[in-house]
Amino acid sequence: MPEVVLTGASGRLEGRYAPGKKDNAPIALILHPHPKAGGHMNNPVAVQLYHLFMKRGFAVLRFNFRGVGRSQGEFDSGVGELADAASALDWLQSTNPAASQCWVAGYQFGAWIGMQLLMRRPETDGFISVSPPTNVYDFSFLAPCPASGLILHGSDDQVAAPNEVERVVAKLRTQKGISIAYELVEGANHYWSQHIDDVGERVGAYLDRRLAVDKS
Repeated sequence: MPEVVLTGASGRLEGRYAPGKKDNAPIALILHPHPKAGGHMNNPVAVQLYHLFMKRGFAVLRFNFRGVGRSQGEFDSGVGELADAASALDWLQSTNPAASQCWVAGYQFGAWIGMQLLMRRPETDGFISVSPPTNVYDFSFLAPCPASGLILHGSDDQVAAPNEVERVVAKLRTQKGISIAYELVEGANHYWSQHIDDVGERVGAYLDRRLAVDKS
């Protein structure tokens, strides 16, 4: 799990990178929760996502947004953070030019950034969005959403009410050509404090289903 230093729009970005098991291994970018709420790349949910992809042979990168940890710059209300994510994906793609697939996974604020990144990178094959804050940020830019993916949420989320997330899911499901899986974990809160294993089980099972279809 080597440390890497990326070049972002506002300077150095600190990251952790796990190479793929094959030259054409798929790639995955992991995006952490809100920097102003203590979010960083070592958040338990972000680390869980990182390991789920790594165990399945992906080349995986997680990194700190600007102003977090040893990443340079200052918080930019999402605009600069989206640029950081794009820079990180550029690095991941250039490091793995033969990658068979490209995935983006994010938790909370990272889910919002990840979904915006999808819209700018049509080569993305799949996404994982955990606890997307649909009540805080406008997700109407997903028109149309360019890739199929999983949205995972907790029934006891006190930050983003499940009905707000389900409204976005319903809208996405009207689109043709993509499939949106939505799973609500009973009893889980916004921070997954007692349900981190559920993230592993639900996301892992979804990835296995998707990868099995792609191999067939």
